[in-house]
Amino acid sequence: MRGPVAPRDPEKKRQFFYLMKDKNVFAFPLPDGKGITPIYLDGGRLIEASKFVGNLSDENLIDMLKTAEGFKKLVHSIGVIVDGCDKDTECKFVFQFYGKNDLLGGGTLLEMPVECNGSEHLLDLSAIDLTDEDKEVGQLRFEYGANEFTANVTVKLYLNDGFDAPPQEEDTPADLTSKEFAVHVKDSVVQVGNSYRFNKAVEKAKRGEDTTIAFIGGSITQGAGAVPINTECYAYKTYEAFKKLTGKDENIHYVKAGVGGTPSELGMIRYDRDVRRDGQVEPDIVIVEFAVNDEGDETKGVCFESLIRKIWNGVSKPAVIVLFSVFANDYNLEERLSPVGRAYNLPMVSLKKCVTDQFYKTKDTGRLITKAQYFYDVFHPTNTGHSVMAMCLEQVMKDLVVSKSDEDTDFDKVVSPIGTDFDTVVLLDKKDMPVEAVIDAGDFDSTDTELQAVEMNMDIKGTPEFPNNWRFDAKKHGSFTKPFTMEIEAKRLLIINKDSGSPLEGVAEVYVDGEFVRSINPLDIGWVHCNPLIILNDKECKKRKVEVRMAKGSEEKSFTILGFGVVR
Repeated sequence: MRGPVAPRDPEKKRQFFYLMKDKNVFAFPLPDGKGITPIYLDGGRLIEASKFVGNLSDENLIDMLKTAEGFKKLVHSIGVIVDGCDKDTECKFVFQFYGKNDLLGGGTLLEMPVECNGSEHLLDLSAIDLTDEDKEVGQLRFEYGANEFTANVTVKLYLNDGFDAPPQEEDTPADLTSKEFAVHVKDSVVQVGNSYRFNKAVEKAKRGEDTTIAFIGGSITQGAGAVPINTECYAYKTYEAFKKLTGKDENIHYVKAGVGGTPSELGMIRYDRDVRRDGQVEPDIVIVEFAVNDEGDETKGVCFESLIRKIWNGVSKPAVIVLFSVFANDYNLEERLSPVGRAYNLPMVSLKKCVTDQFYKTKDTGRLITKAQYFYDVFHPTNTGHSVMAMCLEQVMKDLVVSKSDEDTDFDKVVSPIGTDFDTVVLLDKKDMPVEAVIDAGDFDSTDTELQAVEMNMDIKGTPEFPNNWRFDAKKHGSFTKPFTMEIEAKRLLIINKDSGSPLEGVAEVYVDGEFVRSINPLDIGWVHCNPLIILNDKECKKRKVEVRMAKGSEEKSFTILGFGVVR
């Protein structure tokens, strides 16, 4: 190929910092055969990524990233590099601002074609005018002409004149096999705990009997950040480690049941369906991971302890291992939840104890892995991070094999450290009614199919959560007239609603025995996701009447009841 006769002088390179650096991503399949990789940047995620990937620490610059106006003032252009896949793959880079009133549909949307050949493409923001509706940077995404392949992407933020970017360090590859890192892995074991049930499961596996290891948690357990999500997630790698530990393969079975953005308050309700598959699966080992999701637990730990007891009391008497993951800002709820593990003498593993302290060292003083290497974004691990999690779980499993507990822990003798109000909770929905209930759906007579979907087990396509729901469809009815009612005997009740970012969704009100309990606004969270809320917490089991109606001003908007959690 001949070059231009008179090539232009190169444009002066502006100062920049990384938002993503050589990040391995996966093209998730869409119904039309195309692929997509969404990267969410709202809710502080843009700032955290700029800190741990781009080394940004200037508080003035950080404040500018909080709003669309500030971002536009700071950032001149966005550099995008895509490689590691077929160079002929069609790719489009999309950068989206979220709206103030219409979150997903009201903000400015910027698009740029990108060649998948490792060359840098620039999206110039200097000539683009934002609107009054633009609130904040919402997401970026890569849209492809094909799906189910991996690529490496880099995104740089080039700054306008007058702003200085921090130095951009090149990371030394993390050596997870070093003796030094092995020390950190051992430090992750908070306590080995009682090994009786775990070793029973190991013995069962070694005899060639069917043995199931299951995982329940949030988006990290779902596999978020792992590429591909089904084989690079910590759950699958731990399953592989357990097979190696027992020397067995085909008789070892795997259940992965992570649901992004949801706490143990939902986990305790969905455990029977998502892990036990309504009694078709009885796990022998269950890893529980909610340490970074339970800020949303209304009970501040009662639901977590209830879930632990619910699992422990299962017919298969499974071993329970508690896993504390960590966010890039060092946050988790280990301090709140670890008393449960200590009281019941459960194995506990902490990623915070493994990696966090060394993040703040230099290469010369003992840093073995950087935040950018461990974290995919502010919340989720990279493939390397998922590997570290699996290594820590493998360590506690090895410790459990060495530790020989002669008898099981008697949970009935344990003094509850937080509370066990929901340890017998069951899910009630349109399909399953494990307890007697009289239901009149009223105007909630439709079924919602636009649901939160998650990659279960080895799947890379999402399985809808709570498909047997009740929906008030305003498009069908025009305006709300008749409430949903349910008569049921219970002492505690939770309602699960669908959150959404759509302005077509409205506020509902919940009444129990004629008394107003709470209003539920599905737009509070801002994305399609399952939201459990307590509507009754009493000590006496008696007949109750639950009523759900659209609030004043929302009569012409829709709302979905995904199901109920019932304690009798």
